[in-house]
Amino acid sequence: MLWRRNLFAPLAALALALTASAGAGTATAATDTTVVATAPATAPTASAADDFGAPGPYATAVEVGAITTLYYPRDIADSDRRHPVIVWGNGTGGVPLVYRDLMLHWASQGFVVAAANTPMSNLGISMRASIDMLTGRNADRGSVFFDRVDLEHIGASGHSQGGAAAIVVGSDPRIDTILPIQPGPLANINAVRVPALLLAGQRDSIVFPALVKAFYNAADHIPALYGEVRGADHFTVVGDPGPFAAPTTAWFRAHLMGDRTAGAEFFGPGCGICTDTATWSDVRRNSLALNVPAATP
Repeated sequence: MLWRRNLFAPLAALALALTASAGAGTATAATDTTVVATAPATAPTASAADDFGAPGPYATAVEVGAITTLYYPRDIADSDRRHPVIVWGNGTGGVPLVYRDLMLHWASQGFVVAAANTPMSNLGISMRASIDMLTGRNADRGSVFFDRVDLEHIGASGHSQGGAAAIVVGSDPRIDTILPIQPGPLANINAVRVPALLLAGQRDSIVFPALVKAFYNAADHIPALYGEVRGADHFTVVGDPGPFAAPTTAWFRAHLMGDRTAGAEFFGPGCGICTDTATWSDVRRNSLALNVPAATP
C-alpha cells in the first residue's frame, strides 16, 4: 500500500542516523545472544506528580535481543516492586532505535518496555512473543527480571503500522489497555475489549486523522478517547517524542499503575487533555469513557 512505501525510506534513514549516534554516553557488553546497553542515568529524584513529560526516577537500561529490545529500570533486580509492561510495534521499515527516546522515557517512569524488532509488525506476532518471553524471564531465578515484572498489567502501543498492531494485540486477554499512535488501517478494533486512547497528528499526511477517527467511531463498545496532537505530522513521535511523551505516559500510569492524578488527565469532569488546546487540536471521549470516574480509570 502507498502509505507503507512512503513510510519505509524516511524511517530507515533515521534509524541509520540514530544508530551512528546511539553509542555516545553508553556502556555496552556483548553476549552470544544479546547486547546489553546501559543508558545514562536519569536524575534520582522523581518528576512532579503531574509532569508526565519529565524524566521519571529510574535510571534505565537497554537489552537488544533477537526478537525483542527491552527498555527497563536499570536496577530492576533490586526493585521493591513489580513493574508493568508496555509492548511496542514499530512503523513500517522502523526498528526500536527509531523510538528510543520514547521507550527510555517510559522505562524511566518504571515500565518494562518490550519493543518488537520487526519492521513489519502488523500481525502482532512479535509483540505477543515479547509477553511470552517476559513471562519466562520473570519466572527465571537467574534473571534480573525474576519476580519483578507485573504481568497482570500490560499495555500495547505502537506507531503507524505498529499502531495497527497495538489494536490487533489488544484482543489478547493479557492486554489491559491499548494506545495506538497514528495507526495504519489494517486492524479490527471490534475485537478489542479494553480501554483505548487513539492518537492522531493534525498534519499527518500518511495516516490522515480521519482514519484514526474511524477507529474511534467503531470503538463504541469500549471506553475510547481520540486525541489529535496540534501541528504534529507523521514523524513527530520519532526521535524526540515531544508532545507525545506526557499523554502516553499518563495513560499508561493511569491504567497500569493506578495513578489517579494521571487518570484525571482523561476521565471525569476535569479531564486535563480536554482543556489543553495548546497540545490538542481535537479531543473526543465516547459515552463509555465519559462514565469512567477520574479516580478509577
